[in-house]
Amino acid sequence: MFSVVTHIYHCNTTFECYSSCNMVFIHLANIFLLFGIISTFVYYGSNLGSHLDNISPQTFSSSWEKYGWFTLVLYLCQYLALLALPQAVFNFLGFLLFNPFPGDPQIEKPISLVPFICFRVVTKGDYPELVQNNVQRNINTCLDAGLKNFIIEVVADKSTSLVSSLHVREVIVPADYQTSSGAMFKARALQYCLEDRVNQLDDEDWVVHLDEETLLTVNSVRGIINFVCKGKHQFGQGMITYANEQIINYFLTLCDTFRVAEDMGKIQFQLRVLRMPILGWKGSYIVSQLGAERKVSYDNGPDSSVAEDTYFGILAASQGYSFDFIHGNMCEKSPFSLMDFLQQRKRWLQGLLLVAHSSRLPFRHKCLCLDYHAFNNRQSFFKTDIPHPCSSGCRY
Repeated sequence: MFSVVTHIYHCNTTFECYSSCNMVFIHLANIFLLFGIISTFVYYGSNLGSHLDNISPQTFSSSWEKYGWFTLVLYLCQYLALLALPQAVFNFLGFLLFNPFPGDPQIEKPISLVPFICFRVVTKGDYPELVQNNVQRNINTCLDAGLKNFIIEVVADKSTSLVSSLHVREVIVPADYQTSSGAMFKARALQYCLEDRVNQLDDEDWVVHLDEETLLTVNSVRGIINFVCKGKHQFGQGMITYANEQIINYFLTLCDTFRVAEDMGKIQFQLRVLRMPILGWKGSYIVSQLGAERKVSYDNGPDSSVAEDTYFGILAASQGYSFDFIHGNMCEKSPFSLMDFLQQRKRWLQGLLLVAHSSRLPFRHKCLCLDYHAFNNRQSFFKTDIPHPCSSGCRY
C-alpha cells in the first residue's frame, strides 16, 4: 500500500509546481505514514494487547512434546521471513534518510560541457514498430532537455529498419558471434557492442542502458547530465515507474509498484551510502562510463547470462568501482499477462541462483544478493529449464 501511494505521486504531474519546502513537508508526511503503517502491522500482527487468552505462551519444549520433529519445520517456516530483513532495512533507511520527492532536477553545468552520451537499447527485434516509435520519442525528449551531444544505439538480433542519422545507429549482432567465455542472451549482445571493431565510443563517453520499452523523461535526461558531468562515480541508476500512459494490466502494474518503492528506498540507500549494489539492481536505466564498462566486461560466462545486470554490478563493485543514485525517473510497462509476469520473476530467481553459485565472484560481495529475491519471488519456484530471457511482454 505504501509503494502505491508513492508511485501515484510520481505519476501525477500536477505536483511539479511544488516548492522545495512543500517537498520537505511531503517527505515528513511520508515518514509519518510509513511509521503509521509499521505500527499498525506490528500491533495487530503480533497480537499486542490481546494476550488474555494466551497466559502461558507456548515454548519450544512444549511444542516439541506436542509435534515432535515437525516442530523444527514449524520454526523454520516462522523464521523464513527473516530472509527479507536486509531488503526491509535498506528500504526503511532509504525512505527515512532521503527525500523520495526531491523535485525536478535542473542542469547544473552548461550543455556544451556535457560528455558524449550513448543511449543503448538491446532488443531481439521482434517488435520493430515499437522500437522505431520509442527511439523517436526518446530523441525528442533528449532535444527537449537541451541535450545535443548524444546518440541512440539499437542493438538487435535482426534489423528493426531504423534509418541511421546523426542521433540513431543500429547494430545487428551476427548469428555466429560468440564471446570467449560463452556469454549468452543479453550479455552476449552487450559484449558485442564493446568489441573494438564495433565500438565507436571513447573510454570517457557514457552509456545509458535501456530496454526496448523504456521511455526517457526530461527529468531523467537532466539527472543523467548532472551525473556524467560530475564524473565522481563510474556507474549509476535511477528510478523507473510503470503506471504511465495507457495501462494494459492494472493488477500487474500494481504489483510492480513494489519495484518503484525499491528504487526509492533500497536502491537509493545502497548507491548513495554504500556506493555499491550489494542487494542487486535493475538491467535498465544503468548509466556507465564506457572505459569502466569495458574493463568489467559482460563476457563472464553462462553464469552471468540470465541475471547479467546483477552479475555485472557485483563484479564491478568487487573491482573497486563506485556507484551513485540518479535523480529523475524513466517510464516502462509491466508485463501484459500473468504468465509473462511469473516467467519474468522465475527467470530473475534462476539467474540470481547462478550468480550466487558463480565461483568467479568474491563471496563477500555476493553473499547478500539472494536473500530478499528468494523471499519476494516465492511464486517462481517452479522448477524448469532456464528459458531464453525474452518472451512476449517480458524484457530481452
